[in-house]
Amino acid sequence: MLLKNTFQNIVLAAFSLVLSQTSIAQQTDKIYLSGKDFEHPVQWDFYCTGGNNSQKWSKINVPSQWELEGFGEYTYGRWYKELNQKEPSKEEGLYKYEFEVPADYKDKDVVIAFGGAMTDTEVKINGKLAGAIHQGGFYEFKYDISSLLKFGSKNILEVHVWKHSANKSVNAAERRADWWLFGGIYRPVWLEVSPKTHIEHIAVNPKMDGSITVDLNLKNIPKNTVLKATLKGFNGENFETFTFPLKAKTIRESISAKWKNIKPWNPENPNLYDLQLVLKQNQTVLHQYNKRIGFRTLEFKKQDGIYVNETKIIMKGINRHSFWPEGGRSTSKRISELDGKLLKDMNMNAVRGHYPPDEHFLEVCDSLGLFVLNELAGWQNSYDTETGTKLVTEMVTRDVNHPSVIIWDNGNEGGWNYNVDKVFAENDPQKRIVIHPWADFNGWDTHHYPTYLTGMHRFNAGENVFFPTEFMHGTYDNGHGAALEDFWNRYKESPLFAGGFMWAMLDEAVKRSDWTGDVKFDSKGSLAADGILGPHREREGSYYTVKEVWAPIQFLPKQVTEDFDGSFLISNDYLFSNLNSCKMEFKVLKSETNVLYTNGNSTAISSGKIEIPSIDPGETRKIQFAVPKNFADGDILSISAFDQFNKEIYTWTWPIHKAKYYATKFLIIENTKAKATATKTGNEIILKGNNVTITLDALTGEISSIKNKTSIIPLTNGPRPIGMKAKLKDIQVSQEGEKAICTVNYSGGLSSIKWIMEPDGRFKMELIALKNASGGEGFDGAFFEDKISAFGITFSFPEKEVTGIKWFGRGPYHVWKNRIKGTTYGIWEKAYNNTITGESFENLVYPEFKGYHANVLAANLKAGTSSFKVFSESDNLFLRLFTPDLPKNGFQGSYPQPPFPDGDISFMYEIPAMRDFKPLEQQGPQSQPTNIRIKSGDDGIKMNLWFDFRGE
Repeated sequence: MLLKNTFQNIVLAAFSLVLSQTSIAQQTDKIYLSGKDFEHPVQWDFYCTGGNNSQKWSKINVPSQWELEGFGEYTYGRWYKELNQKEPSKEEGLYKYEFEVPADYKDKDVVIAFGGAMTDTEVKINGKLAGAIHQGGFYEFKYDISSLLKFGSKNILEVHVWKHSANKSVNAAERRADWWLFGGIYRPVWLEVSPKTHIEHIAVNPKMDGSITVDLNLKNIPKNTVLKATLKGFNGENFETFTFPLKAKTIRESISAKWKNIKPWNPENPNLYDLQLVLKQNQTVLHQYNKRIGFRTLEFKKQDGIYVNETKIIMKGINRHSFWPEGGRSTSKRISELDGKLLKDMNMNAVRGHYPPDEHFLEVCDSLGLFVLNELAGWQNSYDTETGTKLVTEMVTRDVNHPSVIIWDNGNEGGWNYNVDKVFAENDPQKRIVIHPWADFNGWDTHHYPTYLTGMHRFNAGENVFFPTEFMHGTYDNGHGAALEDFWNRYKESPLFAGGFMWAMLDEAVKRSDWTGDVKFDSKGSLAADGILGPHREREGSYYTVKEVWAPIQFLPKQVTEDFDGSFLISNDYLFSNLNSCKMEFKVLKSETNVLYTNGNSTAISSGKIEIPSIDPGETRKIQFAVPKNFADGDILSISAFDQFNKEIYTWTWPIHKAKYYATKFLIIENTKAKATATKTGNEIILKGNNVTITLDALTGEISSIKNKTSIIPLTNGPRPIGMKAKLKDIQVSQEGEKAICTVNYSGGLSSIKWIMEPDGRFKMELIALKNASGGEGFDGAFFEDKISAFGITFSFPEKEVTGIKWFGRGPYHVWKNRIKGTTYGIWEKAYNNTITGESFENLVYPEFKGYHANVLAANLKAGTSSFKVFSESDNLFLRLFTPDLPKNGFQGSYPQPPFPDGDISFMYEIPAMRDFKPLEQQGPQSQPTNIRIKSGDDGIKMNLWFDFRGE
């Protein structure tokens, strides 16, 4: 059974032919036999030999991975290690497709091209082999099929794809790897139809000064042929045309030219030009060849650095696989554009993969401005020399002209074959360096996952240029933003530092076509859950941390107060751009006084532009703006910066006042004539104010019940100390005017808690810790821990009651001690969710509800009739909201989160740091536990909170 070509495709092919015959220049026409991407496929006939839907002819979308289309078996590449499975599936796929070739193509050369097929591929046209079986799943390959076609008639294309290669080295390089193993024709298939005389291929070397050399592969050059080279700018600029005579039958030629007034390509100004090469014979155009290029000069200086356009660069990068949950490695230009914009939005300037990406992704990197490390596959195992030589040639041939590609990678983590290093240079006139990622090789130290205190010889006074091609491993919520600032600031101290690449961009959870039930997405537990983004590009909290830490504008620390003078010191962290190319604006935001009791939010009461002076890369200078007269009426200062393309660099925020100001502003006071009361009955102490009644246990000092006029507020079993020990000494009850007072005194780390009930039902806690702390009679052991990862107080509260929270403070994402950046001050609100970072793919809701929240000044915990509000008079307070659930399917060593303290709702001054898959002690200072020193005469650490249990 054959699937016949659609009428639409026939018309398109014929129309392309007419264009090629009537246009001014004969061009190579690209005619798709498949769809252009998996989102716009064409159906072919298909037969799968094993697994799901096998042993029968049916239809399949091309391009696609056949597992995602319901065929074969899913396999993850760590089958031999963590998964402890036998050798994976080896099903084969047979494809058939019928297409028509116009009679006029008889006088042309026709090549069939495959963007990528996994893994061994045999191609037949009308029953005859197009050429040798292609081995290697990540590479574009072509066959000249001119002699096999029936012109003016229908032709049969048959493709046999083996998921498992007959070449052991291909399986070792590609299928014993930490990624999904797919099968099928997953990138497009097309015909390239050229005149008999044509330019087959070019390799360019365009320099920043406008000079260029072009190596050409030519075919069937007749006598009296000249080559004309010209350039077209994106803004309509016209450039000189250069003419070069060609000898008859020339198959290889190299030309040189130099254009004036060229704007070089770099990641901050990705200037591109269209190079037009025309073959002419006596004024007759024989062939026209177009290629988009960028002019830039690469220099690789051992014991110094990597230079682009005479500027030493630092790469802010991440590792990315070509992946989409419904397509596997079959993607689209839309997805490439999405990914490129996300990378740029995080203020990254570089990207690396473990195999050549889709060419449309490289086109996006060219146009948006991203350095690319382009890698020959080989995950801890290498190709044999013959296969590697062929695949390097295919890879470099396809990608050599992209200005974004600045480095070639030969394999990964031991997956290199030294014998093929030279093959890169043989096909690349730019002579880009070849690295062996994770190795010290040929002057380039690409050490993977270096510690914060990586060795003095290797780093401070190292012999090699230091740029780890993997660091900041991001399994679940690990790595990425957590500890990045420490790592980055230290690494930048080395004059040999050339940047680094985090692991990795995406949680690679595939949508299983063979699973039924509620669970559809599979990341093989923690093996593929390494992303800073979810599989559909959902943004985790670290996304915004990276965006701030890697912002090309850096604000030096400064406290903003009511007396703010309008000035900051800022640094230029760009490589090429002066900061005066950017725009900056400020807003003064004010919230209504009862904002936590209503649906209100913040509004701008003043705004304006901030002039940025000339600040060259690496410089720090002052900016200043006129502070508006109503500045002190606001709550938050917000400053946003935008680059020359109007992309937001980042928005920074500062509170204008201290915590006590906001507590006074936001907490509603009710007028009442009644007094608050405090009574002790047996083992209970009861405080009443208006309609609020709070009972304390006289034996523990903890809250045992909270009631208002209509409801019970189930905030109980606290306050209990975190990170310190305490033992009840005594409880005193008193009256201070209209206020009722209960003072609980402790031995140990917790000194005292004074409870104040106001007549209108407002309830205040005044806590003092570590004031002349001592053991006292019957106290056993130290009163606080030597190394403190968590410090504060905690309560119990039933999670099932909660529907959401609204708060004033940093948000909206939860934080870790070493990942505060990326959150900003504002009024935030989010509904309850139970997201497990990197695993809740069926209902992946960000920001996560649970966890630690920074600099919380006021909050309304929404739990129906059990709702309550809290207002802090103490700055720098963390609010802990419950404990995030642990992943269910992780493997040993994934470390999804540090232990949480007891309780459900906690108020803390110290919270834990998040580790990478290396211990915290191998990270920087922000990741280390806290030490607290107690001295005689200290006032102690105070925490003052207001609680509003009065109900809505």
